Amino acid sequence: MGVLETIIFIFHIHITRAMASITNPLLTPYKMGNFNLSHRVVLAPLTRNRSYGNVPQPHAILYYSQRATECGLLVTEATGVSDTAQGYVETPGIWTKEQVEAWKPIVNAVHEKGGIFFCQIWHVGRVSNTGFQPNGEAPISPTDKEITPGLAGGEWSRPRRLKTDEIPALINDFRLAARNAIEAGFDGVEIHGANGYIIDQFLKDQVNDRTDQYGGSLENRCRFALEIVEAVANEIGGDKVGIRLSTFADYMECGDSNPEALGLYMANALNKYNILYLHVIEPRMIQVWENSETPYSTLPMKKAFNGTFISAGGYKKDDGNKAIANGNADLVAFGRLFLANPDLPKRFELDAILNKYDRDTFYIQDPVVGYTDYPFLEV
Repeated sequence: MGVLETIIFIFHIHITRAMASITNPLLTPYKMGNFNLSHRVVLAPLTRNRSYGNVPQPHAILYYSQRATECGLLVTEATGVSDTAQGYVETPGIWTKEQVEAWKPIVNAVHEKGGIFFCQIWHVGRVSNTGFQPNGEAPISPTDKEITPGLAGGEWSRPRRLKTDEIPALINDFRLAARNAIEAGFDGVEIHGANGYIIDQFLKDQVNDRTDQYGGSLENRCRFALEIVEAVANEIGGDKVGIRLSTFADYMECGDSNPEALGLYMANALNKYNILYLHVIEPRMIQVWENSETPYSTLPMKKAFNGTFISAGGYKKDDGNKAIANGNADLVAFGRLFLANPDLPKRFELDAILNKYDRDTFYIQDPVVGYTDYPFLEV
């Protein structure tokens, strides 16, 4: 190729990318704190149940690196902060030295492809049973109210209500998990405050029936979440911290009587800690898998929050582009589509056909099937 042809080729590439930016706001760059993202397509945290014995496995190196792009943001599957945090088979943790060491090559593989990698840290609370708990003890929760037996196909044990003086130790588990995540090489952490797990259980008045300083008023119900955010931000820096909320949802019988007030209170309160991002599940995702008509909007939360706002919840390419173009979100997290399309940003750029996901293989323990065997585009 001659000099002129090379110049024309490079010019064509730039023009093509410029046109893609106009038609695909999802593919435009974005500055998220200290991170310069090349696009706005985020890998949502997705439980995959393939971390045997709660230890991340070598097959996760391929899974995450497949989905990594230069300056693209990935969030890990939910990762336990302690031995009481588990509620599902073969989910990873980050509370032991072995787990930290197991995460390191996974993080390195993402970084080698230029990706930005955050670890989502969680505790399931009452979404568990005695079989997952140390010494067969009852799961811990802000309440002793049990989830309806059989809900979501699970066997849920009656939880034990946390005593007030036990709560600081649980907050410290999140702090230590965040420190471990940084030691493992992650760029930051996302605190899992959504989907009916322990932070959500404190936030929502359908579940939280406490009479101490962690229950009752809106301020009290949000105290636990905000104390975790403060502890984690103090440990690793607020510029490396995000939190995920599902204030409008009713996952695992964890709803609230005034979700708008709850969401707005949290968005405003989080500003005190100067955290990097707020990741919110859209109100239309009241239940897992299903989009619903709703009068609610996350826009007031976005306007109230000072940092980056990530939206999640059944997005496809067109409504993701619309959310960015209309200013309803800064970034959009994709779950099922990214699971089935490891090269999702490239497919969006080329307007290529997407692989169909197979829900039957989402949560099996196979190290390949439904995990790393979804095909890439042949280009």
